[in-house]
Amino acid sequence: MNSTWLLLLHQIPPAPLYLRAKILRRIKQLGALAVKKSAYVLPDREDTGEDFEWLRKEILAGGGEAWILRGEFLAGLTHEELIRLFQDDRSHDYEELLAGGETNPARIRKRLAEIVRIDFFDAPGKDKVMELLKKMESPEAGSPALSLFPRGATWVTRRGVKVDRMSSAWLIRRHLDPAARFRFVDPAEYVHQPGEIRFDMYEGEYTHQDDRCTFEVLLHTAGLDTPSLRSVAEMVHDLDLKDGKFQRPETAGFAAMLEGIIRRFPQDADRLEHSAVLLDTIAAGFA
Repeated sequence: MNSTWLLLLHQIPPAPLYLRAKILRRIKQLGALAVKKSAYVLPDREDTGEDFEWLRKEILAGGGEAWILRGEFLAGLTHEELIRLFQDDRSHDYEELLAGGETNPARIRKRLAEIVRIDFFDAPGKDKVMELLKKMESPEAGSPALSLFPRGATWVTRRGVKVDRMSSAWLIRRHLDPAARFRFVDPAEYVHQPGEIRFDMYEGEYTHQDDRCTFEVLLHTAGLDTPSLRSVAEMVHDLDLKDGKFQRPETAGFAAMLEGIIRRFPQDADRLEHSAVLLDTIAAGFA
């Protein structure tokens, strides 16, 4: 195990007042441990080094001073004691999440992801949160997302699926109805059958509403308010509605990869299969 640590020392000017609060909030988000006033430590890793460097730039931009050091603790704190202090902080975060009374699984999962990102030493408590999520998201628990969508339903959309329909199908199968089946139809010939759920088509149960594409409507209805899904929704929105509302820098690359899938695979089922792999990867990156 790497026994070196990164230490951030800083001096923040008394004004503006918001700067100190901003820096302290960022330090907490990074999971840094306070070892002394204005002295914070993180395990020595490539990503933590980048985090501290970005924080240092923020402090300098605000008129303060900051230094980053790498080394070992020779006295005062042992390596094992530091690890235990990090674990104690993250265990407290897990306990706080469990005791918070939150009933929306999407919000719990979002907060869990934030804690796990800074849980550098596998603190106790994560398994309990995962078990809670498992119970909440089971069909028997009647979770907000799953209770709105029948399991194993047939979802119907127009042939020749593109960005909004491919992404919506991925969202349905990954987050709303894992046993979903899909039909691709000619809208001029399609006759609605009882139990079928139409999406992104005329008179569909889930389709465009106001300035939202189908993916956004499904996301809103299910209450799946996670950063990764919101990021995907913003890209889908701009590509489908072409209004440039969000202008994420990743959108152009996302569009090029989807276009490659569309050109390679004329069959809609194949497009869903391959776009799902792409969307899994993108969502994991945003998470």
